[in-house]
Amino acid sequence: MIEYSPELIKRLNNLKKHTFFEILDLVDRVFIIVDYNENVIIGKRGFLPEEKERGLVLVFNSQMKFQWDDEALLATLVFGGAREKCYIPINSIAAVFSPELRVQLTVPVLKLINSEEPSDSLKKDISEEDKISKIINLSDFRKKK
Repeated sequence: MIEYSPELIKRLNNLKKHTFFEILDLVDRVFIIVDYNENVIIGKRGFLPEEKERGLVLVFNSQMKFQWDDEALLATLVFGGAREKCYIPINSIAAVFSPELRVQLTVPVLKLINSEEPSDSLKKDISEEDKISKIINLSDFRKKK
C-alpha cells in the first residue's frame, strides 16, 4: 500500500473543493461520488448494498444549504421525500463531476487516521430520527428549467 503524506492528502482535498465550487458556479449543479466508509453518515438511510460496492452519487445545487469545511461536507439531503442529515468526510469523496460540462475529477479515497469521525452531537441527531424508506426518487435529481 502506498503511503501518502498529509500535505498531499490536504492538497487533493483542496482540489476536490475547488473543482466542486467551480462546477457549481458554472452550471449551478455538481455531482459527487461518495465511497462507502463507516464514517460516512447518510442519515438513517445509509448506503444501499450496491452503493457500498460502487459508491453513492449525490447532486448539489446552489440553492441547497450545505457546509464544506476542512474535514467534511455537511448537508441535509432529501431521499424519496425524506430529509437526511449527512456527514461526508472529504476523503470519502471519490469523484466530483458535471455531465453538462463533461468534466470530472476522480481521486483515490485516502483515509486520514482519527480525522474523519463525525461529532457526537451529529451522531445523536441522526440516531434520534425516525427510520424511513431507502428508495430514492430519481425525479428529485432532475435539473429544473
